[in-house]
Amino acid sequence: MNESEKLSTDSIHELVKTAIEARRKSYSPYSHYQVGAALLTAGGQIVTGCNIENAAYGPSNCAERTAFFKAVSEGMRKFSAIAIVGSPEGEELTQYAYPCGVCRQVMMEFCVPSQFQIIVAKSTEDYRVFTLAELLPEGFGPANVCEAQNA
Repeated sequence: MNESEKLSTDSIHELVKTAIEARRKSYSPYSHYQVGAALLTAGGQIVTGCNIENAAYGPSNCAERTAFFKAVSEGMRKFSAIAIVGSPEGEELTQYAYPCGVCRQVMMEFCVPSQFQIIVAKSTEDYRVFTLAELLPEGFGPANVCEAQNA
């Protein structure tokens, strides 16, 4: 990723702030681990998500996937970045909440791995930025399937 493609500090702060707000909507009565996400579309729109748990566990959904699924269900298909925040219920943000493997795979479906930015944050001032390629090296995505079909 070249320097011109990186998000500005102001954009990162806005995404993190929005993710913190989304975390407040978390439905996590079982794990008590609240996560919020703010997904930035290529068009500059922000779509939020929170984790949503279920007593059967399997139907639970991570904040990141909630944001992606909301965006995709509204016709958005191109994304630039996502900010993710999470910590145990009742605590301020005390740790970085990295996306799980399933969420990384969903990101792989819709994002250019070397360009899509993943921001994990404890606050608007304390954050780390990675590309999807860094967090999912050698990922399997649509390009792999298309190559296999054309072989």
